[in-house]
Amino acid sequence: MAVTAPAPAAAEAKAQTPRLRQIASNQRITIENVAPQIACGRHPVKRVIGDPLWVSADIFGESHERLRAAVLMCRAGTIAWRTVAMQPLDNDRWSAAITLTEIGRYLYTIEAWTDAFASWRDRLAAKRQAGHSLTDDFGEGVALLAEAVHDADGSGRTTIEAALASAQRDAATAVDLFLAPALEVAMAKWGPRRHVTRLEPARPLVVDRAEARFAAWYEMFPRSQGTVPGKSANFADCIARLDDVAAMGFDTIYLPPIHPIGLTNRKGRNNTLGGSAADPGSPYAIGNAAGGHDAIDPALGTFADFRAFIAACRERGIEVALDFAVQCSLDHPWVKQHPDWFEFRADGSIRYAENPPKKYQDIVSLNFDAADWRGIWRALRDIVRFWITQGVRIFRVDNPHTKPFPFWEWLIREIQTAHPEIIFLSEAFTRPKPMHRLAKLGFTQSYTYFTWRNDKTELTDYFTELTHGEAREYFRPHLFTNTPDILPRFLQTGGAAAFRIRAALAATLGGLWGIYNGFELCENRALPDSEEYADSEKYEYKVWDWDRPGNIKPFIAELNRIRHENAAFTDWLNLEFLTADNPRVLFYARMPADAHASVFITVSLNPAGDEAATIELPLDRLGLDQDARFVVRNLFTDETLHWTGARQSIWIGPGKPIFAFKLAEPGDA
Repeated sequence: MAVTAPAPAAAEAKAQTPRLRQIASNQRITIENVAPQIACGRHPVKRVIGDPLWVSADIFGESHERLRAAVLMCRAGTIAWRTVAMQPLDNDRWSAAITLTEIGRYLYTIEAWTDAFASWRDRLAAKRQAGHSLTDDFGEGVALLAEAVHDADGSGRTTIEAALASAQRDAATAVDLFLAPALEVAMAKWGPRRHVTRLEPARPLVVDRAEARFAAWYEMFPRSQGTVPGKSANFADCIARLDDVAAMGFDTIYLPPIHPIGLTNRKGRNNTLGGSAADPGSPYAIGNAAGGHDAIDPALGTFADFRAFIAACRERGIEVALDFAVQCSLDHPWVKQHPDWFEFRADGSIRYAENPPKKYQDIVSLNFDAADWRGIWRALRDIVRFWITQGVRIFRVDNPHTKPFPFWEWLIREIQTAHPEIIFLSEAFTRPKPMHRLAKLGFTQSYTYFTWRNDKTELTDYFTELTHGEAREYFRPHLFTNTPDILPRFLQTGGAAAFRIRAALAATLGGLWGIYNGFELCENRALPDSEEYADSEKYEYKVWDWDRPGNIKPFIAELNRIRHENAAFTDWLNLEFLTADNPRVLFYARMPADAHASVFITVSLNPAGDEAATIELPLDRLGLDQDARFVVRNLFTDETLHWTGARQSIWIGPGKPIFAFKLAEPGDA
């Protein structure tokens, strides 16, 4: 039988039906410009325990119906949503805060709806004021009350039942009850919701422990903490150093790799080829016959010795961070057990690591493109799990930007799902976008370009970039003054004053800062035309005189004392740069919500001489008039100063290049 084609108009209508159905079912309330969020929810925002999570969005619908909205949050993997009502601000902007009480991974979203009763109530009030008849409106109100009473409980149910009974007895006298504040509150919670719209997908959130944002790190080479030249120190020697480190105020000790070191192509002094068995080699050439990433260099001690070291640290309020370097020596057990995990040249030799012009002949890299890449991922995850069982809760990851980004996202999620207290520090001195990508993918903390930012414009621009915009939601900068690989030229040439300046900046510009051992001794000997240390302990045993003349240990201790005594330093996002009329003087403040708890800091950037400047205090932010008289307290000396007006003259010199102060408490004057 012949089939007659439908008329063009009918065919078009039929084709449009699914589209019309989709449009008709679209959510009727708009939720947009959500904050905070990273890449529309692709990556988690970061907070620490005790923080409020402020969530805001533009929320609006058609017509003049009354809207309500709420922030919903639940632990990832559950559906136990916690709800906090949002409040309208202005121009359709809504906001709410949820206090974060437990560490872990969460999801948060926004739900908005039309409040049918409040919208009806607004119309009723307007008609009453205009003198219009209300008879036709009572039925709608009674129906809304009847709908709500089935779901309500407690005092809300009692209030709604009373209003419903009154309306049913005498609608004319129920108007005042309909407009009463008590009923509005009850119906806001239990009343019918129309056009319910939820933000999808829910946005991820990571809540870390406080140490993820505020800590002072001390990096030490364990084998160089002893007193016998040419011999490795051990964990007992490291324990003997702890009181010295604690006295400087550090709360985290970071250890480079403590694993057995390869013999093949072992590096000699100053990174030379041809090192012998008498040379300790680089600890980053991990693995020999004694084991790999899950073993300890026998020269340092046993696992029992390592656990004793961790226990001794904890007794002093210090945590241990361990290096996680994803690379192997040519003698690593994996090279024989899993040769398919590595790359080989056409001549059959294994390909060692290179970063031209640098060559790392003692190291081979894992081949993440290997057929058994899943085995590599799982093996590395299990290494992290193993060290967690030994008491490690912080991992500094070496060069993560040279490994696949999806691997890090997977690994960090795998570990933190079971152990949300674990902290990962990204040691990625690379281009800005890869650094930020690693932070988005899950790294708790990140190394920064601070190490090379020295003048006022560089520092101001860089920290303004980090504290404003999207980066503030996921990038936690860790300010190291130096590393075993980086002795900045400013430190090479500026003497002890340069070390004081960099310590002062690192300790007060951020919440996380650190030094590599030797900084406190003002060690500044470098290889020619290089940022590499001369006679680096990366390649030889060292014996240090930890009290040698010229050290700045008391100064570092004062910086850490001031940090711990002033809560303004715990949230680095409160950093604000202020006006100083000298380009060699940096003036800034750490200004929390309680402005009177603010700490003001001036730092000279000149290691060669004295500097004076006129600074301008934001007295209006402190609740003071521009010509007010007030008292400030020097946080180093506890001396009080009586000042008048916003503009003040200060002087600082190389001996103490920092002046930190705050408003004096009542009675301090």
